Amino acid sequence: MDKLEKIYRFNTELLNQLDIPFNEWTHEPILDFETDVKVARELGWTGTHSKSLFLKLKPSGYALYITDKDSRLDSKAIKQITGKRVSIVGNDEMTEQTGCVPGAVCPFGLPDDITIFVDSRLYQHDEILYTPGHPERTIGFTGSELSRILSSLPNPYYEI
Repeated sequence: MDKLEKIYRFNTELLNQLDIPFNEWTHEPILDFETDVKVARELGWTGTHSKSLFLKLKPSGYALYITDKDSRLDSKAIKQITGKRVSIVGNDEMTEQTGCVPGAVCPFGLPDDITIFVDSRLYQHDEILYTPGHPERTIGFTGSELSRILSSLPNPYYEI
């Protein structure tokens, strides 16, 4: 089984174990925001498209910042929490660390030592959409369930 399939299975099993209802779609691969908008229009999505930014903590460590697709990285808030500067990781290093493909970083199922930062505004959304490993799949769940998902993971996480 390849890494993307393992990530996908981890995500669907996690949501099922937590008894969190979710929607799932299969579509053309989404690796950029233009395709995301096109597919959303074709499938009639109304949920909030999430964005997962894979980050390097300087001088060492990795983190993931989860927000909505229209928001920017809040590096000052992350530095306030960690005391470390952050930068966005290059594609090759990101794939090596997460197993994900560029443009489709999955927020759940990361190595345990990767810290997760979540934009707390996501909790307010009726539905959050994300890529569960495979760029041709999308999962949607209620934003109010996000904290329960994050709490079930071994990764440390912080709300911003």
